[in-house]
Formats: sequence, structure tokens, C-alpha cells
Amino acid sequence: MRMSCDEAANLGCNNRELCYKILVIMLMVLPDLEKPMVRIVVIFMCLVSLGVTRGGAQEVSQSPDAGQADAWVQIEAKSSLLAARDAARRYAETLSEVGGFALGNGWYAIALGPYSRDEADRVLRAYRRQGQIPRDSYIARRSAFERQFWPAGAELRDPADDDVDAAVAIPDEPPEETLTEARAGEARLTRDDRSELQKALAWAGVYEGAIDAAFGRGTRAAMARWQRENDVAVTGVLTTRQRADLLHDYNEVLEGLGLDRVVDRATGIAVNMPTEIVEFDRYAPPFAHFDPVDDLDARVLLISQRGDRDDLNALYEVMQTLEIVPETGPRGLDRDGFMLVGEGNLQVSQTRVWLRDDEIKGFTLIWPVGDEERRNRVLREMQDSFEWLDGTLDPAEGEASAQRIDLVAGLEVRRPRLTRSGFYVDEGGAVLTTADAVQACGKITIDEMHEAEIALIDEDLSVAVLRPAAPLAPARVATFQDRTPRLRSDVAVAGYSYGGVLGAPTVTFGKVSDLKGLNGEAHMKRLTLAAMDGDAGGPVLDEGGSVLGMLLAHRTDRRSLPADVSFAATNGALQDVLSRGGINTRRTTELGPMSAEALTDRANAMTVLVSCWD
Repeated sequence: MRMSCDEAANLGCNNRELCYKILVIMLMVLPDLEKPMVRIVVIFMCLVSLGVTRGGAQEVSQSPDAGQADAWVQIEAKSSLLAARDAARRYAETLSEVGGFALGNGWYAIALGPYSRDEADRVLRAYRRQGQIPRDSYIARRSAFERQFWPAGAELRDPADDDVDAAVAIPDEPPEETLTEARAGEARLTRDDRSELQKALAWAGVYEGAIDAAFGRGTRAAMARWQRENDVAVTGVLTTRQRADLLHDYNEVLEGLGLDRVVDRATGIAVNMPTEIVEFDRYAPPFAHFDPVDDLDARVLLISQRGDRDDLNALYEVMQTLEIVPETGPRGLDRDGFMLVGEGNLQVSQTRVWLRDDEIKGFTLIWPVGDEERRNRVLREMQDSFEWLDGTLDPAEGEASAQRIDLVAGLEVRRPRLTRSGFYVDEGGAVLTTADAVQACGKITIDEMHEAEIALIDEDLSVAVLRPAAPLAPARVATFQDRTPRLRSDVAVAGYSYGGVLGAPTVTFGKVSDLKGLNGEAHMKRLTLAAMDGDAGGPVLDEGGSVLGMLLAHRTDRRSLPADVSFAATNGALQDVLSRGGINTRRTTELGPMSAEALTDRANAMTVLVSCWD
């Protein structure tokens, strides 16, 4: 077989490197080109001929070849490889020539082609008109695409190289491998690499085993399942490229968070943190506050203080009173630390704290509801990367800020929706209070510590009976006065006028003005006494400390009454309600005045704070 240099140059290839390859092949296979000098002459003549041909090709290329199959109709782009594969599979059910390509920066394109430019125009118009592709589809050049991921096993090729079947090299992409090569690459993985791969397989939903860096039967089955779901050859051993794809998808959720190492010497903590969405704001021992940078309402607290198990227990209790830790969610305390999860309507907070060598350290991550995948990944990264450095946060660290009774270290304390007063009516801790204090509550507490349930509500009298979830031992139980009080006799009301801010009930003194209501109601009496809303539900006491009735909430009608006009439910009506609730009350007919101090002590011992929580 003989071939001239001009014939070789006119093979139609305008790729100089390819032409060199063809010349080398010619010189290897043509038997009459054996002498070295002859070879040199032939090569020189062919190169000259190729140079002319190449120049001609460059002149032609200045005018686009409408017949070249170099155009694609890009119909969609996805920011997730899994989503892009699903979209490509969906389009392939109704359309032919569907391809999927990486675009770079974590984006993936679904496109139709390749076509000549004219053919691509016709396909674009026809499919748009038929509604089979989105109206914002457009024509893209092959050079806009990187690695091809659909159909499975496809390679991105250069149409100009079809004559020699040469695949285009893909920069920065690991090549596909044989099973032997894949095993060899896997053997070079570190223990951390293997653990990370198991985490990625678990995230992908194909692995449920332990993260132990051991590639046993369960991990192999997970790899095979991942390969099957991603339409690649099922071997149970991931190639370098498959590992890269899996880890890219696994870590893609962290893009834009700026997960980076933060070393805080003041707290003695180093930890990976989403630095693009939170930044350091202030110290308020035992917390270092990292507040939101933008609209994503995410926050981080670093926790650092010296202490022992008693201090750990106290911190556990205090943190559960904070607004950032909603009451719903798992939590637990042990000898060496605690965890708290607070699940609210808008945010989820997760706290992890450890005790080691008389140092208490940890963190709280606060994240918006509905972004569970990113929150769980950030939480795991923070837990896995948490490092103890020397020292703890100085209690005097940070600038002095406004102090409020409902703040703890700069954080809002969780407050009930409504508070009223009440008082103990039996030895088991049953409480009498107003009906408005306990209606439509997610939770009811007595003195903010003891949960309670509604035993009975009397809507006509507007009173309620509560029973504690666990029996209590009251310091004092109400004793009801059977005698009718005299008009203008002295009385006192005990109640939490300020919703528990003062930590104990206040006692307000007044007089009995009438033995019935303004409209002649026999079940109530009118008092001259300047009570506050928080006092409602508290006991009305005579001079000897016996209960004459219960203070009712202020009327809500449009009539404006003097500030010192209050009303109390009478003992007869109250005892009827308590009897229906199965409570036997203490009663007396004794009258004996006591000092104001003794009366106050008796009132405080029986009066409780009733709180209604959402």
C-alpha cells in the first residue's frame, strides 16, 4: 500500500497534532520508506504540505461551517448532579439525543444534540412550539460543556476527531479506570478518606452501617447500589471519578456557607464554623456570640466556663429557660455533658456541651426550620472538628451591656404567654385559679417548675381547678372562712402582680365594699382594692388569714370602673366548684386578727404563680 504526502494531508483533518500522528503511522506501515535519509526527506515534504493545508484550513475556519455538528440545544441546568440525572432521564423518555454535561462551579446542563447550527435552530423552534422544552432553551457550543455524565458511560468527544476516534482530554477530571485500577486507587485512601466516603454513601441513602472506615460487605453493597442508581457499571468498587462525583454531591450542600476553621483563644475553642453566614459579635460569659451576617437567621454560641458537675447541671437547667431553646425536642444530661435540641416553629437549636478537667465547653447551633440537610451537615462538621484549647472564657470578658431581668448572658429568657395567680386548696397540690389563665395553653405550670393539668373549669364563675402532673407538698393549704364578712372589714389579696418578676407574691390591702356584684350577683363580692391583672386568681384573706374568696380577673366589657374596684368569687360558689372537682376543703369559723407580717407570710405560703405557655 502506498500513500503520498498530499494524500495524507488531504485526509480532511485540520488538527496539526492528529496529522503528525498520521504521518508517523504512514512511516511505520509503508515498507518502501525504510532508509533513514528517505524517511527524513518524506517527513520534510509532508510537513511542508501539511503547513499549506493547515493554512488553508485556517482561512476556511474564519467562516463558520453551518454543516458542522457542533451545536447543542441547552434546555435546563441543575445545581445538583442527582437532580440533573433525574432531569436527563425524564427528557430521554420523550426526546432523542439527550445529553448531560458538567458546566463547572457545581452546575450541570441537559442538552439535545449535537447538531449543525441550522439543524439546531430547527430543533429549538420545533420543540419550543410543541411545548416539549422550556421556552428559555437556547443554542450552546460544545466548548461550553465539560465532562459528560449522560447517557451513562458517554465521553465528550470532538466531532473534528471522529476519523481517528480520539476522545477529547478533559482537564482536571480523573479518567475512568478498570476494576484493578479502581481497587488500587481505593487502597491509597486514608482512614479519614474511607470514613468520609461512608458518610457520603449514608447521605446518598444507600448505606446504613457504622462509620468505621472498614469497607466490608455492607459498604460494598452500598457502593454497588450507588453505581446502580447512577447508571454506571456495578462492581462494588468506586472508581476515582465515581468517588469524586459522590463526594462532590455530598459536599455541594455546604457551598456558600464558608465552612472554615475558627480559633477563639478567649474561649479556648477551635471549631469549623459557617463563616460566610455568621461572624463574631460579642462575649457575654459563658457565651461567645456569633450572629447572622445576612438574611439567613443562623447563629452560633461557643460555650466556655470553669466548673464541676454542679455547674454543668446548673447550666443545663438555665439553658432550657432560654428563648433559643424551645421546650420541644430531645435532651439529656449525664456525668460528663449534656445535649439539648429545641424545635420551634421558626428555628431549631442544637446544643452539645462537655465537662473535662473542671472545664465546661461546647456550642449551640441555631438554624432556620426547613433547611435540615445543611443544618445536619454543619452540626456534624462542628461536632467532628471541635477542639479544646487552653483556658476558658474569663467571666469579666466583654463590654458591659444593658441588664434585664429576662436576659441571661445577653440571651432572652423564654417567657410564658400569660401569667396569673392561684392558691393551694388541698394537700396534693391542687390549685384554684382563674379560667382565663389556663385556656388554649400548650403547657401550664405552677411556679414555673411543676407542670399541671386542668381538672375542672367553671365558665360561669370563670374559675379553674388544676392538678399537678406529680403530687406536691404545699407549705400551706387554704382554710376557707364560713362566716360572712362584715362590710368595710379589712381584707388582703396575695398575688403575682408583676408576673413573677419579683420572685414572690405581693400582698395588697383593701376593704369589703359589698357582699354582691354591681348587678346583684350573689356569687361575688365587691372590694375596694387596687389590684393588678397578675393578682387575679389569688386568695382574698380576712384579718385572721382565712380565705374569703378568690380575686376575679378585671371585667373586659366597655365600662370603665374606678381603679380601686375589684371583685371576688364567694366561698359558697368556690366550694361548690371544688366539691365537683373531688376536693374536700378546710373550713373554719374562727376570727382572730394577726399582724400584717404574719398575714403576709401565710398568704405567700399558699399563693402560686400560674403560667400559660404556647
